[in-house]
Amino acid sequence: MNLDFFKTAANLKKISRQGWIDKLSIDNPESVADHSYSMAVMSMILSDLENYDSEKVIKMALLHDLAESKIGDYTPDQLSKEKKMEMENNAFQEIIKNLPDSIKSKYLQIWKEYQENISPESKLVHQIDRLEMALQAKIYEKDGHSKVNLESFFESAKVEITNPTLKELFTKIINT
Repeated sequence: MNLDFFKTAANLKKISRQGWIDKLSIDNPESVADHSYSMAVMSMILSDLENYDSEKVIKMALLHDLAESKIGDYTPDQLSKEKKMEMENNAFQEIIKNLPDSIKSKYLQIWKEYQENISPESKLVHQIDRLEMALQAKIYEKDGHSKVNLESFFESAKVEITNPTLKELFTKIINT
């Protein structure tokens, strides 16, 4: 097996989350790998509690930002949703091209499902993405960053989280 996939995935450790840089001027924000790991742990617990296909949900969480290892992390202010999706899809195809066919098609299916956001698992992972962002925003607030500068992160999470269990967790995050 070719090592390129592992090297590409490891590169996520060097990609900073752009939103924290833009909104908070953080010099050393969490990496995309930090975010993906936190999401994977949250996905494991929440998918088990909610009786989702946990394997699929965890894989989706681990794959959802993998394309950023090639293109970087863009905020909605920097790129249109369509352009970002096009760049991510091209990058993802490139990343998985040398994987064995037996798993490449599975990962591509999980990737597409996440992008289309129509399955129960993809809807959950999109909401976990928002929940994890809110949790990180709260951590930054406790570290002394301005609540005013963090408000847009909390607001977008509040709007996008509809799952009752995740809504309850979001409320606990906000009120701690």
